[in-house]
Amino acid sequence: MYIDDSERLSFEPVSEKDAEFLWSIDQDEEVMRFLNGGKKTTREEVTGVFIPRIKAFSNPALGWGVWRVTEKATSEDVGWILVRPMLFFTATPQTDNLELGWRFKRHTWGRGLATEAARTVRDALFDMGVEKFSATATPDNTASIAVMKKLGMEYSHEIDYEDEVFQGRLVVYNQDLSRIVSF
Repeated sequence: MYIDDSERLSFEPVSEKDAEFLWSIDQDEEVMRFLNGGKKTTREEVTGVFIPRIKAFSNPALGWGVWRVTEKATSEDVGWILVRPMLFFTATPQTDNLELGWRFKRHTWGRGLATEAARTVRDALFDMGVEKFSATATPDNTASIAVMKKLGMEYSHEIDYEDEVFQGRLVVYNQDLSRIVSF
């Protein structure tokens, strides 16, 4: 799958060669606050945990994986968008419902880049025939919830989620584009 550039952003699939990029984003305690309480990720965690997890759900033909987001005006890699089946690391993954997630460098917050990137990736997947999308966040992560709402997602429910990396309460927002003529 290829994702066309948006107005301000370009997209590339993340691979093992992007370990340093992934690590660099996770070195800001504010970026990590809602993921693990603000703990910076180590290089060993990126190569030993995060990259193998990306490999586990990546399917380039379907658009599944992590997409590096580059701001075209500066050529800076500013964040990433995750695409994988909802609940992938549980006993009940939902291959017909794709989870969108994002992580961006703090200095880019408040400029609409996460929304623009997530919308662009979602629209590319919709063009391939995907109609159901979800996103999750901790209930107090108002910035991520705002992105979900800007994408047109609606609150669905809360879950107690647990896998090898995260344990906690999450809000789930959904969007079914099969009911929308245009967006």
